[in-house]
Amino acid sequence: MQDTIGKRLEKYTANYPQEVLLVSVKINGEEDRIAIFRGFASSLMRPTSFDPDIPVLPDNATIITIDRLESPYNPETPRYIEQGMSRENMESLLSSVGI
Repeated sequence: MQDTIGKRLEKYTANYPQEVLLVSVKINGEEDRIAIFRGFASSLMRPTSFDPDIPVLPDNATIITIDRLESPYNPETPRYIEQGMSRENMESLLSSVGI
């Protein structure tokens, strides 16, 4: 069974700790912004559960865009590697690095 996109993004950041992913999504009709860094995801707009079995990026979420940034992330002076990626472009990147 293949991992969900959320798990794949977490694996990517665990393998590439010099990057932070900022994911703009819609979950149940509400917008959210999720930061993923060193294998962990956290919502920037709503509370994040302490239970690691509850995904921050659920399967039913619609990914709007994904930004790749250099870490450490500073919201006042973000250093973008790539901005506004589609889910399909990110999935191609993930596949190219074996995730």
